[in-house]
Amino acid sequence: MQDLLENKTQVGPKIQAAYIWNRKPAIDQELLQSLPALKIVANAGAGLDHLDLKLITSFGVKVANTPQAVSSPTADMGMALLLAAARRVVEGHQLATSPDTKNFSTNWLGQEVTGSTLGIIGMGSIGYKVAQRAQAFEMNILYHNRKRRKSEEEEAVGATYCERLDDLLQRSDFVMLAMSLTPQTQRLIGRRELRLMKPTAILVNIGRGLLVDQDALVEALQTGVIGAAALDVSYPEPLPRDHPLLKLKNVTLTPHIGSATHQARWQMMENLIGSILASLNGLPIPNEVLLK
Repeated sequence: MQDLLENKTQVGPKIQAAYIWNRKPAIDQELLQSLPALKIVANAGAGLDHLDLKLITSFGVKVANTPQAVSSPTADMGMALLLAAARRVVEGHQLATSPDTKNFSTNWLGQEVTGSTLGIIGMGSIGYKVAQRAQAFEMNILYHNRKRRKSEEEEAVGATYCERLDDLLQRSDFVMLAMSLTPQTQRLIGRRELRLMKPTAILVNIGRGLLVDQDALVEALQTGVIGAAALDVSYPEPLPRDHPLLKLKNVTLTPHIGSATHQARWQMMENLIGSILASLNGLPIPNEVLLK
């Protein structure tokens, strides 16, 4: 990338593929204009909110991502956060390791997951894998999605479709966000939506930080509107060190590690290379992202 920035006229025309890792490099109009031979932008991960697909495709450039590589580990992370928040694992660890602890209180209580209701917002590949895992915990599963799943897919995981998001929010003990960030989904969960949730409900976000109005979330957590939140994502990332979310005991935060496993990262690289080679050889591109 440094060679390109320093020698655009010499290096730019030679570049036929660009791969995006951790949202870098930024693919903007200036960069696209400097890469006349570019055929493909291959993005690591499933999220595409950092890419202007209309702009990229207007240059005749294809886009690919790696959804299969990240769906299982991200679903695992969603369940890990759900369980950690329900059973207050982080608080428990702090209590167990504190030098001030003299005894363990018998009143240390969390929420039971078995038999509870999970509402999944976003039933794509990640959301569906969350449902598969939740079924093993004998949870009642609701979901809200732009497009309803086939009946056989619903039956396979015991999921019930909620056409209205409000219904899911009101009925769920746990609400998990597993959707992409788009202009339509930005701040989907705000003050109104949080107030529809049960006062004991736990919000889990494995999608994007901007799906939630963070100021409204802080207020809801501080005032008991909801019980807790477990977040693998935030906005910005990382949060400023004085952000109120970092000071709340009923918040579990992880540093956007949904796909951070050795196996997933290896598969992501294999998928990226496969898409790039297919593009350069004029073959169908695996996981090509088509502009809707």
